[in-house]
Amino acid sequence: MRNAQGITSQASVSESNRSRILHYLYHNGVCSRAQIAKALRLTPAAITKITARLIDAGIIAETGDIEGAKNRRSIGLKLDDARFHLLGVKFARSLVQIGVFDLAGSPIGLHELPTVSESTIPDTIRLIHTMLASLLASDPGIVAIGMAVPGPYLRVAGRTAVVSSMRGWRYVNFPREFVHAFDVPVFIEQDARAGALAQYLFDKRNTCENLAYYLLGEGVGLGVIDNGRLINGALGTATEIGHVSIDINGRPCECGNVGCLERYCSAVVIHEAIVSRGLVPNAKELTHSEACRALFALADSGDGRAKLLVEEIGHYAGFGCVTIFNAYNPERIVIGDIVAQGGQPLLQAIREVVDSHVLPELREATTISISNLRSDSAVCGAAAVAATQFLDHPSMFFDVA
Repeated sequence: MRNAQGITSQASVSESNRSRILHYLYHNGVCSRAQIAKALRLTPAAITKITARLIDAGIIAETGDIEGAKNRRSIGLKLDDARFHLLGVKFARSLVQIGVFDLAGSPIGLHELPTVSESTIPDTIRLIHTMLASLLASDPGIVAIGMAVPGPYLRVAGRTAVVSSMRGWRYVNFPREFVHAFDVPVFIEQDARAGALAQYLFDKRNTCENLAYYLLGEGVGLGVIDNGRLINGALGTATEIGHVSIDINGRPCECGNVGCLERYCSAVVIHEAIVSRGLVPNAKELTHSEACRALFALADSGDGRAKLLVEEIGHYAGFGCVTIFNAYNPERIVIGDIVAQGGQPLLQAIREVVDSHVLPELREATTISISNLRSDSAVCGAAAVAATQFLDHPSMFFDVA
């Protein structure tokens, strides 16, 4: 008789093989059992047994005959991306969004909650509960909820250590508030790391295993995937670039540091600059996102002062990129969230800084681009957090043992 450790080990191997098959079908579409066996170096008997259980559980399905090796006919298998739906929740500071996505990351619906202030955080939490419950009741295809929260997110403690300009979010314990509140699993990740997962999983043009997602939103964050795995750190706060100082004599930050990158190129700081420089009429009444969009539209129209501010933003964001190059050496850097709407002028300013401050060998080996996902990478990334868990741990969702 096998001992408990042996049973656990076998269960772990079985789950790993199920996950490998799901990932293979997810990325390659319809495949035969023989193709899967060859690609994953598993025996045909093992593939037959595992796929039978996945079919019985309703996770994958047979598609009919396809052409196999040596012109033989084989039965195709597929993972139906459109069948399984995911809820993604993005928490920024003043902005909360809830999106419904299919397993491939295609958006089905997006809901933006009323602008959040310090005094309305409890009301926002209650509204999120109500909306998620309503969406779950109306869509039986939803299998999981992913949440993207501001960093630095203390994974074990379940809260954010510091949220500049919106202190109230620090006191929300996200797991306690949400993890057991619904009939489907809930997964929580730092927003920039969630964005990195979205770029890795949902951008079908992505082919690299080493990428960085540079979040320029109401905060500034970074998610890094190294050899296909997220970098997390001991407490879950690794890659927290928003609180890396770019000026030791610079502006004070609520984290206790000075000159933090977040104090120079976040949407909150840009909004302050727009107001102080009188660039946009009634800018005080706008949200941070609305103010940034107005600035970028003004710059696109040729307004000199607006173009100068966009260049300044890109200059500071560029030094964040320099840190990314030197600290993480990714193959690809993707810029996303509110400030990324600055587009090519912003990107050009970033590249000018990189060209002046990064070794040529590193520059030539790394691309920098604006995110091309159809939805905001953080809310889409929240769904990617759930999708990753679905693919990695199918036994959490279905009886496949």
